[in-house]
This record gives sequence, structure tokens and C-alpha cells, in this order.
Amino acid sequence: MSEYLVVTGMSGAGRSTAGATLEDLGWFVIDNMPSALISKVSELVDGSGSELERVALVVGRGGGGFDDLLPAVDALRAARNRVRILFLDAADDVLVRRFEGTRRRHPQATARGVEESITDERRILAPIRDRADLVMDTGELNVNQLRTRLMEVFGGEEPGDTMQTSILSFGFKYGVPLDVDLVFDCRFLPNPYWDEELRSHSGLEEPVREFVLGRPESAEFLEKLEDLLTMLIPAYSREGKSYLTVAMGCTGGRHRSVALAEDLARRLAARGLATTVFHRDVER
Repeated sequence: MSEYLVVTGMSGAGRSTAGATLEDLGWFVIDNMPSALISKVSELVDGSGSELERVALVVGRGGGGFDDLLPAVDALRAARNRVRILFLDAADDVLVRRFEGTRRRHPQATARGVEESITDERRILAPIRDRADLVMDTGELNVNQLRTRLMEVFGGEEPGDTMQTSILSFGFKYGVPLDVDLVFDCRFLPNPYWDEELRSHSGLEEPVREFVLGRPESAEFLEKLEDLLTMLIPAYSREGKSYLTVAMGCTGGRHRSVALAEDLARRLAARGLATTVFHRDVER
């Protein structure tokens, strides 16, 4: 049984970066993959003598379109392969800025302009996004951050793993991530930003950690959240969910949410639940 990762999503959302990163992680990557040829590729991968275990198929408009993608995914799964879909997304205004900044022609280009092309592509891709195992919001990530995020999600897994849990910290002032399953607001705690001695530090550093985690309400919040996730994660896994992203937000995403996300990941790891942590806004 082979493992396939189908990488697709909005044009300009980072498919090329994803393909290069997965290749660095040891995946066999086929870029610009025509969805109509996926069945032919699977015959070679699953054939006798093949040593390929993990194959990433990067599918985009330049590879011949999306019409055959979902039937091809269903066929791969029917052959008892493990197949997941990674959908890369970003807000429309971000995609517009990226295309205007690079002066590239949008693959879905029409005479009406970039914004209308993005709208058309989003409509076409809606069924695929709905079926995706993981939707990753790249709107607030630069290339290096996207690479780091992908490596955290796919770098440590072994073939056959069925559930990946990611704890994401963020700042509400920069927008709620599009790609999360559960969001918890950490702004009920006092903000270390207003302490002159703590402002320049982050939740990764001991002074802020002590300030945030030393409060009774922090301990109670983490204990209840730990119990909730310990119940939910196996339940999601039983329902076939491959990824769970838990977002913890504070005002700027630098102090409270970072400290709490780190401690939550530690608690889940102590219960034997593999968890990665990503701090979207800690360097802002």
C-alpha cells in the first residue's frame, strides 16, 4: 500500500513551495501533475519492483485542470492506498497582491482582471476544498514560514500515521487563520505587553511563561482544554480525520497564546498524543 499526498489549492497560495519542501522531506514529488494521469502514475508506483512509499502529486491549473481530480482520488482510495489532500489557500486580497507584485498572469485569467479570475478559480475549487484533509492558510506566511509549517506537519510523520495534531498560536489583530478546526481566545488573561519588563520578551521565554502560566486561571483553562482534546482527538481519528489544528489567539500572538500553546502541546505529548506547534505571529 502506497501513501499519496495530493497538493492543490488557489494559484499563488504556495504550491511550488510545498512541492519543493516535500521533496526535501523525502517525498517523491511530481509537479504540475495532470489529474487525468494520476491513475497511470499509481499503476507505476503500486507495481511490482517499485520502492516508492510516499508520493506527492502537485495539481494545478497548469497541469491540465481539476475536473478529474476527485474521481482520481476516489480511485486511489478504492485501491486501498492512503490518500490525503492538502489544499493551500489565502484570502483574495492576499492573492491579488501576490499576482500584482510578481506581474504573473493568473492561470484562470479572463479579460475582467485578476480579482475576477480568483473568484472563478475559488468557485471551481470549492468541491475540492470541501474534501481536503488539511486546508492550510498561507496568507500571513512568508516562504520560510510556509516551509517551516509544512516541515512541522509532514516532516516527523511515519508512513501510515492517521492523525496529526497541530497547535497554532496567533494574534487576533492579524486575523484569525482560515485553516483551523478549533479556536480558543486567550485574551481573558492579563497581557504581559503592558509590563515594561516583559514587553520585549515572547511566550517562548521564561519570564513571560512564568507570568502567563503562573496564574490559577491559566492552569484551570489548560487542564480543561487538555481533557477536552484528549477526548476529541481519538474521536476525530475514528471518524477518519487526518489533521486537527487547534488555534490559540491573543491580541498580538506574541505572549499569552504562545506560552499556552507550548504548554498545551507538552501536556498532550505527555498523554502520548503526537503534536506539533507553530507560532504564526511571534516575530511580529
